[in-house]
Amino acid sequence: MLAAFAVLLALAGYLLVHYETGGAGAPRCTVRAEGDGTGDGTTYVLDPEQAVNAASIEAVASSRGLPERAVTIALATAMQESGLRNITHGDRDSVGLFQQRPSQGWGTGKQIRDPVYSAGRFYDHLVKVPGYSRLPLTVAAQKVQRSGFPQAYAKHEVDAALLTSALTGRTAGTFNCTMPVDDGTPGDPARVRAKLTREFGPEVLPAAAAREAGQPQKARQTPGPRQTRGARVPQETQRATDDGGREGERAADRDPVVTVPVRASAAAPGGDPARRGWELAHWAVAHASELRIDRISYGRQVWTAADSEDGWREQGGGSKNAGGSADASDSPDAGSAADSGDATGTGDAAGTGDAADTGDASDTGGKNSAGEVRITTAH
Repeated sequence: MLAAFAVLLALAGYLLVHYETGGAGAPRCTVRAEGDGTGDGTTYVLDPEQAVNAASIEAVASSRGLPERAVTIALATAMQESGLRNITHGDRDSVGLFQQRPSQGWGTGKQIRDPVYSAGRFYDHLVKVPGYSRLPLTVAAQKVQRSGFPQAYAKHEVDAALLTSALTGRTAGTFNCTMPVDDGTPGDPARVRAKLTREFGPEVLPAAAAREAGQPQKARQTPGPRQTRGARVPQETQRATDDGGREGERAADRDPVVTVPVRASAAAPGGDPARRGWELAHWAVAHASELRIDRISYGRQVWTAADSEDGWREQGGGSKNAGGSADASDSPDAGSAADSGDATGTGDAAGTGDAADTGDASDTGGKNSAGEVRITTAH
């Protein structure tokens, strides 16, 4: 009797805690069919680890200009082989997302456990399959994997296609991740920039890629009346220029806002910039937990960690996480986002705090430009 009472008491305690914390449960990511809510068969749920791996697989395809069908084949394959988890074991010496084998020439175990490397190797083989985009998914995947159970890939095709439509940006605002309780740990914008450039390629953030490579961008100098091109620059002038460039880079690194220019992706039909914007925005949501991302905005839509249960919503003036010039004001020195210069095409905004690069929030009535995605790390 006492044992039964103890069980009931424990259950009541669990329900009370579950109720008081909103009943959100563990963090999760959900992709839904466009125009549908939670109807049967219209959603696919992942945990944050799976979402990160799926987004990385898509980003690698995007960096290579591969079509949506390639992403669907890769995701379905990884769903079957590893459950979208970067596992360290498998059949014989198989490891990683695609269960590739070092003994079969896929790379070293360490390389294969790198999602960017393993996805790249999968695509290396896939593009060599004649007409792969027109083949049944099981046939295309099998020509790469040489699995003993080739038909097993087919059961993942619907979910993989749904996930692909969101991660490629074809369906806007359809990907969401809920976040764990904020423990106060700050994010690192440098990690966001490094992850973006590694997965999408250096062209996604040219200024950031130059800094990561240790190539500081220096302010352009215009020759004076008595200075001709190729003339020796005084040592004091050169030192001041170098110091100014380094200080600008340090300021950019401290800024929690990473501004990503939206340029049409080679993989997007018709070079649709809006699709590229949502591709980047959904990528950021998938990596939000890992990279401590607090806020993402694109055009009139915003996602925040604090209200992640609500998913994407239209920015409204005056609301706690979605109003006014919130994207810029999230940063203590909003004008120093080094990557925002690329959106204007000037190429020399890195570290200069150029006023022209900070006007988007005010010029659009509080909504950031549709020509950029803004990712704000926790700070």
